[in-house]
Amino acid sequence: QVQLVESGGGLVQAGGSLRLSCAASGVTFSNYYMGWFRQAPGKEREFMAGIGWSGGRTYYADSVKGRFTISRDNAKQSMWLQMNSLKPEDTAIYYCAASQRLGPVTMKQNYDYWGQGTQVTVSS
Repeated sequence: QVQLVESGGGLVQAGGSLRLSCAASGVTFSNYYMGWFRQAPGKEREFMAGIGWSGGRTYYADSVKGRFTISRDNAKQSMWLQMNSLKPEDTAIYYCAASQRLGPVTMKQNYDYWGQGTQVTVSS
């Protein structure tokens, strides 16, 4: 049974940092492209960051480029999202996702498995 579990969310002041974690089980982690998405109330789930199978290639949404860093460790079956210089508009539920599909990594339809999400709230 495939399971992705996020952790590390919480409440932080604007300008602060958080590090989200995603732990995978039931999959051969290294076979999956991994991504982070977020969904704010009343909005669509949007792509934040993605990382290739070996961790050598990363891709970011313009809104987080330079502030967020995605990384993974295949031996630990884990992925992280370091979030710095957080802004109130970063407030959302953050999801990790795994994909073996071809197609744009920014599209949520191209991901096979999802975690349950972790809440990030940034106060002003």
